[in-house]
Amino acid sequence: MKPTLFSAAFVALVGAAATAAPARALPPAPTDTIVVRLPNKATMTLVVRDARQLRELPQYHLDSLVARLGGYIRRADDAAKSAKTDRVTTQFFPNQDNPGQGLPEEVRITTHKAKAGYSGAYGPSNKVEVLLEKKFGVVVNIDGKSNDQPRAAASRADRQAERDSMRQARWDRKSSSTDFIFDLGLNALTNKGGANQPELRTFGSRYVNLGFNYKQRLGGRRSPLYLVGGPEFAFNNYMLEGNNKWVNVNGLTAVISETSGRQYQKTKLATSTFTVPLMFQLNLRDDHQHHTLTLGAGGFVGYRLGSWTKLKYFEEGSTYKDKDYGSYNLTDWQYGLQGVLGYKSLTFFAKYNLNDLFRDGHGPQAQTLSFGVRFFGN
Repeated sequence: MKPTLFSAAFVALVGAAATAAPARALPPAPTDTIVVRLPNKATMTLVVRDARQLRELPQYHLDSLVARLGGYIRRADDAAKSAKTDRVTTQFFPNQDNPGQGLPEEVRITTHKAKAGYSGAYGPSNKVEVLLEKKFGVVVNIDGKSNDQPRAAASRADRQAERDSMRQARWDRKSSSTDFIFDLGLNALTNKGGANQPELRTFGSRYVNLGFNYKQRLGGRRSPLYLVGGPEFAFNNYMLEGNNKWVNVNGLTAVISETSGRQYQKTKLATSTFTVPLMFQLNLRDDHQHHTLTLGAGGFVGYRLGSWTKLKYFEEGSTYKDKDYGSYNLTDWQYGLQGVLGYKSLTFFAKYNLNDLFRDGHGPQAQTLSFGVRFFGN
C-alpha cells in the first residue's frame, strides 16, 4: 500500500471518530484504543485520551510520517542484523531533525532478528511506536503469524535488550554534555633545588577543585572519544612541617623557623587559581551501555587570583589565627599537564604544574603536583 493511501485512510478514520465525538465537555475517561487491520496483516493501533487529541491529528502531516517510516524501518532492521542481542529498539526524532514541519516528536522501532525458516522482510515481531508530542501514539505491528494469536510475554533477556538499545539510542543522540566536577586531593612539591627547601605536611597540604567540564564528542555518533574543556577554580594549600612559617622579607619568600618560643598548630601558604583544562578523553561502555573505563590526558592554563598565609597557634589560653594576604612572589600564570583515570563511578586525577611555584630567584625552587579523587563528573 502506498504511503498516500495509508495516510488518507488514517486521516479519514481520525476525522470520522472526531466528528462522532460529543461536542460537550466530558469527564476524564480511560485511554481509548482504535485498531486498524491492513490488507498485509499489519495492525495499526491508535491510542488517545480524548476526542480533542483526535481532532489534533491532521496537523502532524501523517503522509510525511508514513513516507519516512520505510527508511526508519530499514535502518532499524540493519541495526538488528548487526546487534549482539535478538531484540533491538531504535529511536528517531523527526521533529528535531526537521523542525517546524509538524512531524512527530519520536519514532521508536523495536525489531527482532529473523528466525530460521522465516521469510518475511523483517523480524518475526516488529513494532513501530510513534509518539506525537508524547500525548498519544500510533503502534504498528508486523507479524509472521496471524494477529489473532496471542504473543508470549517478553523474556527477561528481551526486556534487558530493549533497555540496552534504548540506552544506546540516548548516548547516540547525546553528542555533548556539561558536568559539574569536584576534585579533592593533596599537593606535593617536586624538582626542589637549592637550600632552605620547604617540607610539606602531607595530609595538611590539600587541593580542592570546583568547576564545569564541557564534553564534545569527536567522530561518529558512537565514538567514545571526547574533547573536554571548561572553567575551574582550584585552591592549593602548602602546609609546613615543624614549627616553621612562610615569610616575605626584602622581596624574597622563604621558610624560617620560629625563634620566639611560640608553637604553631598550622602554618600554611594558600592560593586560588582560575584554570581552563583541555583534554582528550575516552569514555568506554559495556554491552549494557554503562560507564566502564574513563581515560583522559591533556593540559591546562590558568591565572592566580589570590594568595595568603595563615598561622594558627595557642597562647595564654586562647587560640589565634593570623592571616596575611600578598603575592609572596608566586608565579601568576599557571600551566601544566593533567589526566584522569576512572573505572565506573571511581575516578582519579593528577595535575602537574610545569611552571615554578615562585618567580625565579624570589623563592624556593619547586613545582606542584596535585592528585586525588574526583567525586563528581567523569
